[in-house]
Amino acid sequence: MADELVHLAVADGVATVTLDSQHNRNALSRRLVGELDERLATAGDHPDVRVVVVAAEGPAFCAGADLKEASDDGMEQGSRAMVAMQRRIVALPVPVVVRLQGPVRAGGLGIVGAADVVVAAESVSFSFTEVRLALAPAVISLTTLPRMGDRAAALHFLTADTFDAHEAARLGLVTRAVADADLDAAVEQVVALMRDAPRQGLSETKALLAAPLLERIDALGDDLAARSARLFGSDEARAAMRAFLSRR
Repeated sequence: MADELVHLAVADGVATVTLDSQHNRNALSRRLVGELDERLATAGDHPDVRVVVVAAEGPAFCAGADLKEASDDGMEQGSRAMVAMQRRIVALPVPVVVRLQGPVRAGGLGIVGAADVVVAAESVSFSFTEVRLALAPAVISLTTLPRMGDRAAALHFLTADTFDAHEAARLGLVTRAVADADLDAAVEQVVALMRDAPRQGLSETKALLAAPLLERIDALGDDLAARSARLFGSDEARAAMRAFLSRR
């Protein structure tokens, strides 16, 4: 449908879920997160699907939370939805491959952390920007912290620096960084290998790999969603978000 923010296409055993909210750089509005969760659920239930690819239209993969929405309405619902969406990716019965063609900021890194395989163009940049807005990467720490480790997370969470795809691969956030011109071929190479495997083998192997991350989300998700909502609702964060929006 033309007014969708997230599209789903299924062909040859592959479900492609595409973020398409280009007016705000695919920011994680409540509507986009809801549609993403629905498309993932549909893809996971499809008996012919062996692998899901999450991609994005436009120059950016994801700009993080929708700050206009968050500054106006808070993140009570949004934080819980972000936890649920990450859990959906981790618990999906087939592998999830993320194709990164453009910058990823803040909340968008939760999608990256939750995925099984992430292939990034080497021009892609990454940043945990929350600290600059009087926030913390609370909800997305569920999936990114286990990938990165404490020391690397401390550096990038606290400085909000911008780092490249090769550094993201070194940290474990990204599986592979490739030349921009090779991105589609690199994604297809991974997808083709999975597409040819029996679904039971993929599902059982993914469950084995995902068990610790799923346990972490179930143990910490509610508390971190509440912390995120509290921070987004604070006077300091609201002022910082409004200042950022006015500059943009």
